[in-house]
Amino acid sequence: MPERPGPPRPILPPWAAVAASVAGGLLFTSAYPALGWWPAVFAAVPLGLIGLIGRSIPASLLVGLAFGASFTLTNLAFTARYLGPVPWLALSILEALLMTAFAVPITLAYRWLPALLPGRWWRLVALPALVAALWILRELVQGTFPYGGFPWGRVGVTQSNGPLADIASWAGMSGLGFLIVFACAAAIEYVRDRRLRDLRAALPAVVTLGLLLALPQFPTTDAGTLRVGAAQGNGPSGYFDARAADDVLNAQLQATAPMIGEPMDVLVWPEGGVDSDPTRNEVTAAVLDSLSERIGAPIVLAAVTKRGPDYFNSSLLWEAGADNPVQTYDKRHPVPFGEYVPDRWLWRQFAPELIDLIQREYTPGTAPPLFDVDGVGVGLAICFDVIYDDVVWDGANGGAEVYFFQTNNADFRGTSENLQQLAFARMRAIETGRAVVNISTVGTSQYIAPDGSEIAGLGADVAGHLLADVPLRTGLTPAVVLGPWIHGVLAGGSAAAVVALGLWAGIRRRREKTPAP
Repeated sequence: MPERPGPPRPILPPWAAVAASVAGGLLFTSAYPALGWWPAVFAAVPLGLIGLIGRSIPASLLVGLAFGASFTLTNLAFTARYLGPVPWLALSILEALLMTAFAVPITLAYRWLPALLPGRWWRLVALPALVAALWILRELVQGTFPYGGFPWGRVGVTQSNGPLADIASWAGMSGLGFLIVFACAAAIEYVRDRRLRDLRAALPAVVTLGLLLALPQFPTTDAGTLRVGAAQGNGPSGYFDARAADDVLNAQLQATAPMIGEPMDVLVWPEGGVDSDPTRNEVTAAVLDSLSERIGAPIVLAAVTKRGPDYFNSSLLWEAGADNPVQTYDKRHPVPFGEYVPDRWLWRQFAPELIDLIQREYTPGTAPPLFDVDGVGVGLAICFDVIYDDVVWDGANGGAEVYFFQTNNADFRGTSENLQQLAFARMRAIETGRAVVNISTVGTSQYIAPDGSEIAGLGADVAGHLLADVPLRTGLTPAVVLGPWIHGVLAGGSAAAVVALGLWAGIRRRREKTPAP
């Protein structure tokens, strides 16, 4: 009877595993803007995985922490720009701990699957698939937990400026991330197979890379154009910016002024582009009425609104002579510790000065992220809404032919935050096959074509305007139609597989310990 394979041997000694993980985390950061070295992910992911092979649970936690902390502490450094090290360390450590926790199931997958399914092709195909699915499960958990999650550091986003981004239109960012991690994990298994001359063992990695490179973007249907004006006022819209009443509004008006008299179908202003509530401030409402009349087009603006005791971060459709706002969308995912404080009583004990800075408690919106602008469906996302799949997919399913993403990056001036957020906007354009108008108070602003290319743009920290014809598209991509199913299969399937392998391994151990009669 052939001898069953024992536990996998570590590829690296402990110190080298930690060093490789640190290097992997730093390389992972370099794949994101501002550097945007998209090929770096194909070195970062293997460096994050090889140290987990053959490790004990405590050792895998250490290796996972090394990768997670080196990534999050650098990738999220923009959070320290104005509020100092406490928010940066808190968010970075939380995200790093989630990455640490998911190092354990990946380690167990490397331990259990080859022992229970010792066939060569199980190890070359099924093991990389399980490892990649567990990686995406971790991303999805980070995108929902705690307090609604923060799905920022996703593998798929690294490809926003690379040749692999088109896959997002077929499988979404999670599907793209799965294929990248699968290719990396399959390459590791090819090397571990120790039969490098047998090129059949390289087929899983090679075929996956070929698919990533060869598959074109899923086509959507041309539905005409929309002439869109947008204003980046570069006003004092940051949390700590010194300003007088209506300074931000006036900056937006000045940036808009050169477009008055130019034909346009709609004017878009960024999040925080109006520094009073036009649903309650009659003077501001009158200014917007007048502007809409002068440009001969509706305005999609954003402001803090109040209804009863509740505050909302709202996008408003404003038309001259109408009962305004004509339509309202409230931000679905307010930022924890930025736009509201969950469990304030608890966290105030640790950082009362910082917690007390956040006076308003924004309420999550429930309206569909969609406006009807003179018969054109416009999908919406306000600032970090863009990183959540549900907001973007709901817009497409509701009939969006183009997207308006309104954002305020003033609290992160001089950092990579606006470029990282722009990478998400570009991936959303490719994923949905829709053009995106990404307009910021302070930049970077950009009109993005359905294929992810730039139509027009404004750099950071300048005032200006954009006016261009933006393509409209209809038809749903597989990413939008199958996205929730892809999430369910990858997350549910990987979790169920690890549990099943664990139960099977436990039964086998008990049988082996039971003496034969």
